[in-house]
Amino acid sequence: MTNQKTNPLRDPQDRRLPRVAGPCVLVIFGVTGDLSTKKLMPAVYDLANRGLLPPGFALVGFARRDWADQDFAKIVHDAVKQHARTPFREEAWAQLSEGIRFVSGQIGDDEAFARLKDTIADLDEARGTGGNHAFYLSIPPGLFEPVVTQLRQHGLADNHGDGRWNRVVIEKPFGHDLASAQELQRIVSQVFPSQSVFRIDHYLGKETVQNILALRFANQLFEPIWNNNYVDHVQITMAEDIGIGGRAGYYDGIGAARDVIQNHLLQLLALAAMEEPTSFDARQLRAEKLKVLEATMPPKRIDLHTARGRYLGGWAGGRQVKGYLDEDGIPQDSTTETYAAVRVDIQNRRWAGVPFYLRTGKRLARRVTEVALGLKRAPHLPFTDTQTEDLGANALVMRIQPDEGITLRFGAKVPGTQMEIREVSMDFAYGGSFTESSPEAYERLILDVLLGDPPLFPHHQEVERSWQILDPILDHWAETDATSRAEPGLDHYEPGSWGPKSADEMLARDGFTWRRP
Repeated sequence: MTNQKTNPLRDPQDRRLPRVAGPCVLVIFGVTGDLSTKKLMPAVYDLANRGLLPPGFALVGFARRDWADQDFAKIVHDAVKQHARTPFREEAWAQLSEGIRFVSGQIGDDEAFARLKDTIADLDEARGTGGNHAFYLSIPPGLFEPVVTQLRQHGLADNHGDGRWNRVVIEKPFGHDLASAQELQRIVSQVFPSQSVFRIDHYLGKETVQNILALRFANQLFEPIWNNNYVDHVQITMAEDIGIGGRAGYYDGIGAARDVIQNHLLQLLALAAMEEPTSFDARQLRAEKLKVLEATMPPKRIDLHTARGRYLGGWAGGRQVKGYLDEDGIPQDSTTETYAAVRVDIQNRRWAGVPFYLRTGKRLARRVTEVALGLKRAPHLPFTDTQTEDLGANALVMRIQPDEGITLRFGAKVPGTQMEIREVSMDFAYGGSFTESSPEAYERLILDVLLGDPPLFPHHQEVERSWQILDPILDHWAETDATSRAEPGLDHYEPGSWGPKSADEMLARDGFTWRRP
């Protein structure tokens, strides 16, 4: 018998066949918010339009509005027409709309949850949803406890043990520090078992994020250089060209580090730096991510290896924009940062000595998310016609959004008689290589919730470890603010730039410069 090595990317089931959810009810709390309108309801329609939801599917909205079912159906219809990725088809909408219901009520209202229970029971019978229910908490974290408590009190979180299921979906932020994250876990775990809790980090649903795993573990070409023998540093960037918009109530007091670094960027770091799992089963994937997060340490000199700033008013994108303190709802004594950059180090054999730089900010030069591996220079460069500083350095860049793809930068000879080297790029673009378009992240994640497939959802141990990495940095910043009469920790930056000068100085101390995506 031939001994064949198992391909970790090959699922025991044939992934060429579409995964279709079974009969179920999806209940969305906070259904009137932007997330629901722009992402969740369009994603549900796109799944239905692609044939990935069964006839026995129902969607229930819960909010304070005094709407009838048909009013809510009209809201869903309008959201779908405006924001859905796939073309609108009347037959797909007709089937979906038959299962749409709305329950009006306050979070703490027992009668409202009694009506919710009756609505779900009616759908189980009329639509054949089989007693399977997913509860999506698209609400502020302070409301999680009363909602899950009400679900328990009304028997909507019971573990029947007969194949029927109840699941809960939690949107970030998962707390604002380690203590609050642990308290959130305590609250939810009292009602739902661990396997029934799905923490949404929408970045993990992006095709290009999952492609990091494919690039590393499906190709023999890259993995041999994926270590400190060849990589001298790693930069992980999530930049936005917009300000906070109308999110002052959420953003102020949270800031860039809590909003992005604790979840999105540390998850990208884990995927880029982890060891190969034996399979992409949730338990194996989470175990490897947790290992590398456990080995990730905040900087010893937080004052030298972190930077934070706040955008000023000025011209950006051809128009006048407000500074952060001039945004509606922002107090003048706010110490919230809109830009954060930190260095972390991974203390294991693969990555010892390789600094990882994470940065995020608003009102930057362009919208981009990428993971860039900077490679070491060749030990000897016999090119007398090329200055070393002109040669640049090899880099492998995984572009997450918006220009999804992979870039490999390397040196090539300039045409002519001299041996002159110039840096060039080799690009792979999703749009030019595949005819099918990538589904939205929320499509994949909602489908995985309904299937009970958890690999793309962070475990509470990953969440808590991420806070352990970030908390010392946040504490240092808070102490700096508390002991300073001015605001020396916040370095202002112009809108449309790439951030504060202190961030450039942070990398310069280590002999590096930030990439210009």
